[in-house]
Amino acid sequence: MKAKELKDKSETELGELHKQLTSELFQARLQNHTNQLDDTATLPKKRKDIARVKSEVRRRELEQLEKSLKQALAAGESK
Repeated sequence: MKAKELKDKSETELGELHKQLTSELFQARLQNHTNQLDDTATLPKKRKDIARVKSEVRRRELEQLEKSLKQALAAGESK
């Protein structure tokens, strides 16, 4: 999954994707523990995908905070 793909998704879709990836990571860890996982490289891939999703969510939170601070400063200066 690419970061560009995540930028096009909504907040709800990102939340759903995070839940799905977390579940898939849990299943992969369980399969790895029971020696049923064929491709062990899926574990770090899933972790990186989860990190990308979390990073995009945090980036959006910071953008919202920045906008609200700018609006508050602009409102405070106009008084």
